[in-house]
Amino acid sequence: MNVLIVEDEKSLANEIASFLKAEGFLCELAFTGREASEKIAVNLYDFVLLDIGLPDYNGLDLIVEARSHGNDTAFIIITARGTVEDKVKGLDLGADDYLAKPFALMELFSRIQAVARRKFNVLNQNLKVGDFVIELQSRKITCRGNEVIITKKEYELLQYLIINKNKVLTRNQLYEHIWGNILDDQYDSNFIDVHIKNLRKKLNEHAPTPWLETVRGVGYMISLEK
Repeated sequence: MNVLIVEDEKSLANEIASFLKAEGFLCELAFTGREASEKIAVNLYDFVLLDIGLPDYNGLDLIVEARSHGNDTAFIIITARGTVEDKVKGLDLGADDYLAKPFALMELFSRIQAVARRKFNVLNQNLKVGDFVIELQSRKITCRGNEVIITKKEYELLQYLIINKNKVLTRNQLYEHIWGNILDDQYDSNFIDVHIKNLRKKLNEHAPTPWLETVRGVGYMISLEK
């Protein structure tokens, strides 16, 4: 998942980033509210970890800005301001969770997982689509009891499409989720097409995948009965 860490304490921001990268997350940093506002306006993030006590900005305003533009990124507030009033205000403005400093990094990771389960309606440890089962804990895919071998990137694409089932995801959204900032000089939308083609081929060796649809000119979606 693609995470923006908005924190003016650089040592803490880097510590969080190092921890999350080791867990497989893509991380970007913003040390001021202005920098964070610019990044949120042009990039797609799965999560924003937000310190509301920024030197140049009321961090809560970043949530208001994002929500006013229809941005449904998950916001987790991380701040030393842990009063009930602050928590209520943040949640009322659209934050998804609130974590008071100091906190353990494993607790932060647990909160991120909990928010992901709620936001993407993932209520158990397995996702099922067609004849395939994704075991979230082990990151293992099986089909009729047989393990399906795919690459890490292919796994992340499939999981992201499944948790967003019945929703068209653009190539840009898929790219940013897997590789990060689309403004990267190495951005190439064909990366997604190539990975989806390879993923389809590997899955089809086990069972048909009519549910993995190409939406011409836009992107891809997993279409399942609601």
